[in-house]
Amino acid sequence: MMCRSGNLESFSPGANVFGRNFGRRKSTRGSPGEEKMLTRPSERGSTSVALAFAVFLVLMTAVTVYIFMAKIWWFPPAITDFGHEIDAQYARTFLITGIVFVAAQIGLAYAVFKFRDHGQKATYFEGNNTMEIVWTLATVVLFVGLGLYARNAWAEVHFMGASPGALQVEVTGQQFVWNFRYAGPDGKFGREKPELVSASTGNPVGLDPTDPASKDDIVSPVIVVPANREVELIIRSQDVTHSFYVRELRLKQDAVPGMEIHMHFTATDPGDYEIACAELCGLGHYRMHSMLTVMNEPDFEKWVKDQEAANQ
Repeated sequence: MMCRSGNLESFSPGANVFGRNFGRRKSTRGSPGEEKMLTRPSERGSTSVALAFAVFLVLMTAVTVYIFMAKIWWFPPAITDFGHEIDAQYARTFLITGIVFVAAQIGLAYAVFKFRDHGQKATYFEGNNTMEIVWTLATVVLFVGLGLYARNAWAEVHFMGASPGALQVEVTGQQFVWNFRYAGPDGKFGREKPELVSASTGNPVGLDPTDPASKDDIVSPVIVVPANREVELIIRSQDVTHSFYVRELRLKQDAVPGMEIHMHFTATDPGDYEIACAELCGLGHYRMHSMLTVMNEPDFEKWVKDQEAANQ
C-alpha cells in the first residue's frame, strides 16, 4: 500500500501510478478514420485483378498456339527422308505437349478467377498423393512412348552403317574452319600426320606426301554431294570439340578429338545449305561455317573432274 494525496491505493497489476487504465484491455473501437483503414479491400477490386489476369492467360495461350500452328518462325523444309521422319516425330511431340500446355493454362486461368478473394478464410491442404502418382506415371509413359516411337529414325542414322556404294567424305573440324576430303580416283584415303597440318602451305588436314594414296585426295573448304545418292560422313576434329550441323538434313553430330564418327544421309533436293558449328569452340566460333551443295549427278561428276585437274 502507498499513501498519495491523503488517499490509499493498493499497488496491484491493475493499478498504475502513471494512470488508472494500465492493465485494462484497450477498446478496439477507434475513430471513424481508423475503422475505415482496417477494412479489407473491396471484392470489386479483387474481381477486376483476377479477371484481368485470367483473360491475359487465355490470350497469351491463344497467341502462342497461333504462332506455332501458323509456323511463323519455323525451320526450313527437310531434304532427306530421315528429316521428314524427324519432322513427323516433332509434330507428334508438339501436338501432345501442346494439348497439355493449353489445358494447364486454361485451368490456371479458371483457378485464378474462381478462387479469388471473396473475404473467405484461407484453407491449406498438403496435396493428393494419388494424383501425384498418376500424373508422374502418365508423364513417364508419354515420354518413353514417344522415344520408342522414334527409335527407328534415330537408329537409321546413328546405329546402322551406310551402304557399300555410298560416297565417303571426311569432315574435319579445326578452329575455326571446316575441311572436307574426298578419296580421289583411286577410292582410297591417303595417310595423314598431325605434324604436317599447315593451312598456310595448303595442307589443312596433314596429308602425307610420301603416301601414294594421298596424292589424288581432294580437299575442299565446302562439301559437294550428288542428289539421291547416299553419302557417308567420317567426322573428325583436330583440336577441340566441334559440331557438324545442317538444318535441312536434320543432322547434328559432335566432332570429338581422337574419334572418327560415321553418319550417312541421302539428300533429295539440289541447292546450297549452310553448315554451322553447333558447339561453342572458342572465340572464333561465330565464323565457323561452310556450305553444303547438293548437285545433280552430272554436275557433281564435272565438279569432281575440275577438282582433280586443279589438284594435279
